[in-house]
Amino acid sequence: MKKLKIKVITNAKKNAVVEGEGTLKVYVNAPPVDGKANKVVAKVLAEHFKVRKSSVKIIRGEKSKEKIIEIDI
Repeated sequence: MKKLKIKVITNAKKNAVVEGEGTLKVYVNAPPVDGKANKVVAKVLAEHFKVRKSSVKIIRGEKSKEKIIEIDI
């Protein structure tokens, strides 16, 4: 189990994960409506860490740009 603090940037041109100062920035091309961005965040992080999408859980910040994520590695 690994906990990460991330910042989500929605409506980006493409999906990407950028490592910054103690925080991962996750760019997603989905709007922050009806949980669409959260689903894409899970997918992008799963691809980045080479794990299944079900291994990525949002612990805190479901409706915030700053989130705490738990990943089963």
